[in-house]
Amino acid sequence: MALSDVAMVERDEDGIAAVLGILKQRFGERLQTGASVREQHAHTTTYIPTQAPDGVVFPETTEEVQEVVRACAAHRVPVIAFGTGTSLEGHVNAPGGGISLDTSRMNRILAVHAEDLDCVVEPGVTREALNTHLRDTGLFFPIDPGANASLGGMAATRASGTNAVRYGTMRDNVLALTAVMADGRAVTTARRAKKSAAGYDLTRLLVGSEGTLGIITSLTLKLYGIPQAISGGVCPFPSVEAACNAVIATIQMGIPVARIELVNQLQMRAIKQHSGLDYPESPCLFVEFHGSEASVAEQAESFGEIAAEHGGGPFLWTSVAEERAKLWKARHEAYWASLTLRPGAKGLSTDVCVPISRLAECIAETEADIAGMGLIAPIVGHVGDGNFHVLVLMDASDPREVAQAEEFVGRLNMRAISMDGTCTGEHGIGQGKMGFLEHELGEAVDVMRSIKTALDPQNILNPGKILPR
Repeated sequence: MALSDVAMVERDEDGIAAVLGILKQRFGERLQTGASVREQHAHTTTYIPTQAPDGVVFPETTEEVQEVVRACAAHRVPVIAFGTGTSLEGHVNAPGGGISLDTSRMNRILAVHAEDLDCVVEPGVTREALNTHLRDTGLFFPIDPGANASLGGMAATRASGTNAVRYGTMRDNVLALTAVMADGRAVTTARRAKKSAAGYDLTRLLVGSEGTLGIITSLTLKLYGIPQAISGGVCPFPSVEAACNAVIATIQMGIPVARIELVNQLQMRAIKQHSGLDYPESPCLFVEFHGSEASVAEQAESFGEIAAEHGGGPFLWTSVAEERAKLWKARHEAYWASLTLRPGAKGLSTDVCVPISRLAECIAETEADIAGMGLIAPIVGHVGDGNFHVLVLMDASDPREVAQAEEFVGRLNMRAISMDGTCTGEHGIGQGKMGFLEHELGEAVDVMRSIKTALDPQNILNPGKILPR
């Protein structure tokens, strides 16, 4: 579905002017209206056109967020929460103008309960900042989407990443949160208990809601002990199918792999050019194991045997931190490496997720589609849970190339849905995938729309995302 098909949001010029006046008087220099700041707070990560807000406000407390939301509610003006701007489906665009609420100054770590394995943070804390703070406690927060995203944004988009196969996603690791609702009320969704049967699960309703139901102002997160030992390495395979079959066997054997990432041949070529890794230019699995020194060695050896049974190898693994860091740095820079395959091009990054038994089939059909359309589009995936990404390189100024890329993404999304999968495993819906939600979930979308209308009747919280009005 092309972006031109997505319902736009009407602007209210009088309301916007009134809110800008109120916020300028209240926040002074913490309200910015310069063009460059506003454009930085719209969507620029991919090809989706930038739709800038009319102002950017920098609150520092929950109470200040409430003030902003109440002013916007009084004048029916959109308010869009902003973390670090690393989302990929137009989540922070302002199609009807309004106020971008930048949470970067809400960056305090409020409490660490080491004995309970949890912490409380404000939404502007980034995952790297949290783990730096936790280092001396022997604990860490494992969700790693690649970018140094804010934890509020990660919760809002239900992020996951390379560690999800072992530690789950943000859905599994947010115990509770505080959010400001569309009428300015602040609600806390749960306590710190590890489980609860008290009422509706508002925590998980708001995790993944992309700022359309409430604005997160604090989070209680699960923590984990830093593993005693970590081993990992890269294993080449003769084909994507062989690599996927090795993944399936590894999961079915119950090997507690922490990360298992697929890169196809084209992606490996880009990684080698960009990072200088000395591995074959073939489909490869990046693999990591967490545990004791004995267990990670045993797991690595078992995986090597499985890989060999599927024609892969040799699996060269290491427990040396510096060597592992080099491997994962190369993996995390796959996006930038891919851009070298077509200098000057922009990347349309998309993701789908399917049951792991359909993974090899889905990737094989996708590679055939890429070849048939003559696209340059490397593939990388968190294949331990059936999730993979395609980066379509295109000239974003050429309408024909944009249309071709959107056509490819549409077929990819429908292919995943036809295999009982999802059009997005971790990027979210935003603007870019609104046209596929009803194909995937049918009547459930009407229930979502009812929830949105009940909680945000004026449609001021990040309008024009997830649900067409």
